[in-house]
Amino acid sequence: MSSEENASVSQTLPVHDPAGGANQVRVRAYNERLVLSLVRRHGSQSKSEIAKRTGLSAQTVSVIMRSLEKDGLLMRGEPVRGRVGQPSVPMYLNPDAAFSFGVKIGRRSADLVLMDFVGTIRHQVHRTYRYPLPDKIMQLLREGIAEICEKLAPAELEKVAGVGIAAPFELWNWAEEVGAPEGAMDVWRSFDLHAEASAALPFPVFLQNDATSACGAELVFGNGPAYPDFVYFFVGSFIGGGIVLNSAVFAGRSGTAGAIGPLPVRDRTGKTRQLLDIASIFVLENMLSECGIDPEPLWYSSEDWVDFGAPLENWIRETAAALAQAIVAAASIIDFSAAIIDGGFPGWVRARLVQATNEEVDRLDLQGIIRPEIIEGAVGAQARAIGGASLPIFNRYLLDQNVLFKETRSPEQGG
Repeated sequence: MSSEENASVSQTLPVHDPAGGANQVRVRAYNERLVLSLVRRHGSQSKSEIAKRTGLSAQTVSVIMRSLEKDGLLMRGEPVRGRVGQPSVPMYLNPDAAFSFGVKIGRRSADLVLMDFVGTIRHQVHRTYRYPLPDKIMQLLREGIAEICEKLAPAELEKVAGVGIAAPFELWNWAEEVGAPEGAMDVWRSFDLHAEASAALPFPVFLQNDATSACGAELVFGNGPAYPDFVYFFVGSFIGGGIVLNSAVFAGRSGTAGAIGPLPVRDRTGKTRQLLDIASIFVLENMLSECGIDPEPLWYSSEDWVDFGAPLENWIRETAAALAQAIVAAASIIDFSAAIIDGGFPGWVRARLVQATNEEVDRLDLQGIIRPEIIEGAVGAQARAIGGASLPIFNRYLLDQNVLFKETRSPEQGG
């Protein structure tokens, strides 16, 4: 395993610079990635559609797609007959062509998933804890991956592209909020998660911020194709988010653009607070505890919450009011086409939160602001793990989204 394969990345690595005088092998690698990426984005593509979108010759596209089909990366659909000429044959990504592990490290729980080539979760392992420590995370990585690998056939194991870890940056900063003993989380300050995971696992390892991973998953597997620019909110133990501009995740100078959590908003009393102090699941946890309700079910399964009644309703309303302010503030700076809300909770909670947020936005002064659509995320509670799992897939097979969504001409065509 080369050092290049193991390099930690904060975004999908570019394939090759088209302006770099690529030789024939490099050009073919770029064009193959381009074809796979276009098929992934559009669901299916015929040879003529690929040729039209890329500017590649029909002969070149035919050669590439035959090669990808032979390698098991593409599969044929049923021919579509038109009025004139030969029937068009749509090509699809083969779900079994490649697999990757995605890991989400949360403040209360961790998830490990095995994702296939089209973004479907095949296997998963879930762990809960009072607060995350390196030894618990490394145990999940070693034992969880070994457990899933035992379920795979040898041929499937050979198709594992790597492990993508989605983790909050500076985990030690939230020790008080998660109830960790003083100093217990400081071990993270000197722990190199990427290096330790790379040494312990037999696959290439990639590392990315958890909220950025969730935003990337929404861009790739969710509502991304419909909205070239959107602000994204993921309500986890602590709320985080991301920004998509021109159909690409915008990370900013330090990689923290769209962090969302520190955004100042006013609570119901008029006091200015950070968004994360209102619109985070740890706040609901505290509200439940104050009402004498066991909050542990929040962390057992993000898809199986019960209706906690009045505390949940109060949390939804307060979270929606804070989110509405954050959305209007974001829209006043960038003309986002949408604000997308997702989180570590069931779909019915997400639907109620989005509806309440729409109602709260309508109560605000929107003069001079074009109201973005406020919609539900399409990926769901596993968005962070799926975003992590997409890192190895994109590194090995696909193109950076900034290239893909512009659908630029290939290096073969120049210009």
